[in-house]
Amino acid sequence: MRALLPDLAPWRASADFRRLWLAGLITNFGSFLTFVALPVQLKELTGSAAAVGAIGAVELVPLIAFGLYGGALADALDKRKLILYTEAGQGLLGAVLLVNAVLPRPGVWPLYLVAALTSALTSVQRPALDSLVPRIVAHEHLPAAASLNSLRWTVGGVAGPALAGVVVAYAGLASAYAVDVLTFAVSVALVVGLAASPAAHQAARPSLRSIAEGARYAWGRKELLGTYAVDIVATFFAMPLAVLPFLADELGAEWSLGLMYASIPAGALLVSLTSGWTSRVHRHGRMVVLAAAGWGLAVAVAGVMRNVWLVLLLLMLAGCCDMISGIFRAAMWNQTIPDELRGRLAGIELLSYSTGPQLGQVRSGAVAAWRGVRVSVWSGGLLCTGAVALLALFLPALLAYDARTDPHAVRLRERRAGAVA
Repeated sequence: MRALLPDLAPWRASADFRRLWLAGLITNFGSFLTFVALPVQLKELTGSAAAVGAIGAVELVPLIAFGLYGGALADALDKRKLILYTEAGQGLLGAVLLVNAVLPRPGVWPLYLVAALTSALTSVQRPALDSLVPRIVAHEHLPAAASLNSLRWTVGGVAGPALAGVVVAYAGLASAYAVDVLTFAVSVALVVGLAASPAAHQAARPSLRSIAEGARYAWGRKELLGTYAVDIVATFFAMPLAVLPFLADELGAEWSLGLMYASIPAGALLVSLTSGWTSRVHRHGRMVVLAAAGWGLAVAVAGVMRNVWLVLLLLMLAGCCDMISGIFRAAMWNQTIPDELRGRLAGIELLSYSTGPQLGQVRSGAVAAWRGVRVSVWSGGLLCTGAVALLALFLPALLAYDARTDPHAVRLRERRAGAVA
């Protein structure tokens, strides 16, 4: 049983990791309050489903525009300061939503503006967060750190929306925004205590040339390229969230919609809580491929099932596979990318795991309108599995990756050991 539980070695060994983990957990809950409250307020103000759906488009543009540049900034600046300033900025944007909510006539345009600016700040912050972890965690503890960070996200993904629904329903929108602002204040206080993390001596200035340098490095590492491509095709073809309300209707189980939304993160949470085994796996690329294919198959079978409980079980299984893939992708990134390139590569990672789900919502909705909800779900799952198999065939370096013998992992492990000595 102890071997299945999450490996707490990074938590015990690094005070900075504990601070960063707690800060992320706290703001995660607050962010889910706004994640639920903002579309609810838009619905109340406009009564338009299209206006609510436009939030995704408003958030996607800054994500693409700032993701890569945020990675270049993370390599060129002090990561702690970058995290601190972007965290404080998101708290101020939450305060704008709070002020707007208490006005006699709340405006609609501030909601879109805050959504866009929050997406921009998140795009700048995430590469700094991701690239800081390998600096504050021992090399051999990085897979365990990836599992613990996944646990933090999945706890928020399951409990956050539930808490948000209660707060919005019973305390109101302004209260939800106020709690979000408070969580950012606590998080900023924790981040202030982090040790400085200045740019590496070899780091390039943020520029288009430095961004291109990171892209060339990623292109030359076919096993890394495989992790990005697998994640994009898996979420593009097999992300079913947009059609779940219609699937619940077809199953005659409208009551199950909330459970459907919670099933995927619940499966991810189950893996995170039993992730101790992941530290003993070394063929990370093979696990990424198998888990992504399993995600597609689980979604495909869910699309043909008539029993709502079997659908929920399969969606939970899909969430398990998605989390397994995510843990081993993060381990490969953290254990092989040089420090001076981590930020820029984290920017590429941000685009790979963010644009796929956004575009996947468009695909699933369009296919559902054209051929039906069930066809959208099962065809997407099968296309996902087929695409993952083709990627594994054309990118053999991904399947061959072994953390014990990969030259990039060995070089980085030796460099870390020399720095410690």
